Amino acid sequence: MEKHLEEFFPPGTEEGRLLLQVDIDRLPRHIAVIMDGNGRWAAGRGLPRVEGHRAGSASVHEIVEASARLGIGVLTLFAFSSENWKRPRPEVGRLWRLLREKLTKEDGLLVRNDIRLRVIGRREGIPTLVLKEVERVEALTRENRRMTLVVALNYGGRAEIVDAARRILRDKRISPAKLDEKAFAAHLSTEGLPDPDVLIRTSGELRISNFLLWQIAYAEIIVTPVLWPDFRRKHLLEAVLEFQKRERRFGDVRPGAARTGKRS
Repeated sequence: MEKHLEEFFPPGTEEGRLLLQVDIDRLPRHIAVIMDGNGRWAAGRGLPRVEGHRAGSASVHEIVEASARLGIGVLTLFAFSSENWKRPRPEVGRLWRLLREKLTKEDGLLVRNDIRLRVIGRREGIPTLVLKEVERVEALTRENRRMTLVVALNYGGRAEIVDAARRILRDKRISPAKLDEKAFAAHLSTEGLPDPDVLIRTSGELRISNFLLWQIAYAEIIVTPVLWPDFRRKHLLEAVLEFQKRERRFGDVRPGAARTGKRS
C-alpha cells in the first residue's frame, strides 16, 4: 500500500481492509455528493439545526482529503441549493457564516493536498463576504492539479440549464444546426469536467433534489441511510466498492460497453 494511502487508511483498520478491496485502476473519475441529513442529525441529539451543519463540515474535511488521497479526479459537493433560501432566515444566515468560516480555515487543506476549488451556482445571489472568500480561495488554488473540488453554492440544476441556454443565445457563433450535446455542455458551469460517474446521497432520501440534472444522466446512484455528519472515509470506500460492482452499459445491451467508451 502506498504511504499516502496507508497514512489515511491504516492497515488492520476497517478502512484499511476496505481499501484492499478497491481496484485503484477502476476508480470513478468524478464523485458527486448530496450532503443530506444535517438537520435530522441535530434533531436526534436535541441540538439546534446549525449544530448539524457544523458537524457536517467535519465530514466535508474528511471526505475531501480521502478523495484526493484515493486519486479521485473531481469531487462535487452540494452545499447550498437555490431552494435553501426558503429556510428560516436565521438558519440561512448561520449557514453562510459557516461556509465563509470554513473557506477561511480550510484553504490550507486544499493547498497541502494540491486541490483546486471551483464554485458553481449563481454568484450574484451569494453574500458579498462569502463571495470574496470564494474568489480568494479559487485564485489561491487555481494551479493545483491533484483533484478539483467543486462546491455548488446557490445552485439549482434547472437554473443552470436555463443559464446555459441564455449563454448560447448570446453566442452568435452557434447556429441551431450546430447545437448538439457537446456544444450545450460547454456552456454549463461544469464545462471541462467529466460527468459524475457516481452520485451519492446520504440520509436515505430517494430524490436528486435538482442537482446536476444534465450531468448525472448516466451516473450510478448510491443512496446510504447514513446522515451526512456521520459519513466518513469508510462510507466513501463502501460507495466506491459498490460502484465497482456495477456493470455500466450506458444504454447498450452488451456487458462491458462502458469499457469500450461507446454510448447510446
